[in-house]
Amino acid sequence: MAFTLPPLPYGHDALEPYLSERTLDFHYGKHHQAYVTNLNTLLLDAPDLAASTLEEIIIHTAQAPSKSGIFNNAAQVWNHTFLWNSMTPNGGGEPQKALALKINEDFGNFSEFKNAFKQAGITQFGSGWAWLVVENGKLKITKTSNADLPMIHGQVALLTCDVWEHAYYLDYQNRRPDYLEIFLNHLANWRFAEENFLKAIK
Repeated sequence: MAFTLPPLPYGHDALEPYLSERTLDFHYGKHHQAYVTNLNTLLLDAPDLAASTLEEIIIHTAQAPSKSGIFNNAAQVWNHTFLWNSMTPNGGGEPQKALALKINEDFGNFSEFKNAFKQAGITQFGSGWAWLVVENGKLKITKTSNADLPMIHGQVALLTCDVWEHAYYLDYQNRRPDYLEIFLNHLANWRFAEENFLKAIK
């Protein structure tokens, strides 16, 4: 069964003025769509994966060099779908409830978390991602390169920010720190992160 491009949870212009409609048109409509198309093409030659879910494909191919193309495209389909839900119109600010308490417990306070998350994104060399994850019951900030993602490292993703250049360059050019600041202040979907956190600690 072929995979399809999941619908955005908001309109292409809904994140303006922080991310432009033009950025969403290219990032979602071109890049994300290309990963879906490439994955479907590659799976034509992998009948053993034909009935697998996206997550099963990612886990099965993560340590298989001969299937790196499938892994890269499958992981990027998952990463981008997770990214769109990690942002929301009128987002940003601070989390509430259980996640807020856990951030204070594991990072000291929200300001310390924010600085560490931003630093992870700034210092990711080249293309990649900054993540807030749960690992062994503890919150961590991590960063991954290219298509790499938390699920293959025994971690549960709560929130992510894409630091591939195509995610921000039309709006912020080389100012990745500004983009990360905007993400945390105005775009981060803390309700989504809270839902993921509550599932992870069940």
